[in-house]
Amino acid sequence: MIRPVDVLLEFLAAEQARGVTHVHLDEGAREGLREVFALAKSGGTPAPMPVREEPSVANVEKPRIEISLEETKPVVVSTELSITGSTRGEQLASLRLQAENWGPAKALGSLRDTMVFSTGNPEARVMLVGEAPGYQEEREREPFVGPAGQKLNDILKAMGIAREEVYISNIVKFRPATAKQTTNNRKPTPEEMEACMPFVRAEIGIVKPECIIALGGTAAEGLLRLEGSVTSMRGKWHEISGTPLRVTYHPSYLLQSGGSTNVKRQVWEDMLAVMEKLALPISEKQRGYFLPKA
Repeated sequence: MIRPVDVLLEFLAAEQARGVTHVHLDEGAREGLREVFALAKSGGTPAPMPVREEPSVANVEKPRIEISLEETKPVVVSTELSITGSTRGEQLASLRLQAENWGPAKALGSLRDTMVFSTGNPEARVMLVGEAPGYQEEREREPFVGPAGQKLNDILKAMGIAREEVYISNIVKFRPATAKQTTNNRKPTPEEMEACMPFVRAEIGIVKPECIIALGGTAAEGLLRLEGSVTSMRGKWHEISGTPLRVTYHPSYLLQSGGSTNVKRQVWEDMLAVMEKLALPISEKQRGYFLPKA
């Protein structure tokens, strides 16, 4: 006699053989699994599903599971990017959907589940790239929020640029996980960065910024595949996919430096170089920010 739980287990085994790791179950399926687990604990055998008696054998209804396609639709784990849409916004939206279940990132088992993709103008002249979402970014599902995000907003404001005008992303699209994690964050590994880099390259290709700013050494390492300190990489122009790239300190480093005028000046020099590259107007007041007073 066919039991609903047998049908369920057969379905799950087939999905596992196809490489699917997650499925959505309706309440009937969940009840079947509860029965299996309960009986496995007790050492018993699941009782067969009784067949309802009918007057005629021809009308006997066989036991079956009513499966909702919406409820049991398996999660598709992507391994290849497919950019769709006619506008830049639509194309970025197609990337965002694929990032939710990106196979190479999920396979690592070292990243959290909440995806944080990007924010800002799909037709921005400037693209800013950080390393990975932190606690605040994961909560709000937007890169560069919280104190570091406010510091970045202040830098952009000093340049005469609104946050909404630029495009902001991260090398890694998920918060790197740690044991018993609460508000603590960690630097992404090279494997985690490499797993998500196809999205960043695709974002650059869609947005087509005139200039990219790598915020921090980790972002610079992921974008340029270079090793070294921010000090060794900043102060000059690099290139990725034919786009000029400038490396500067991460906004959080400014916060940790205790308001060091020297660090502020170095960041501002990098921003002045970006403004010059974009032919943005620069006032004497802007040029004099953080210079020693006479």
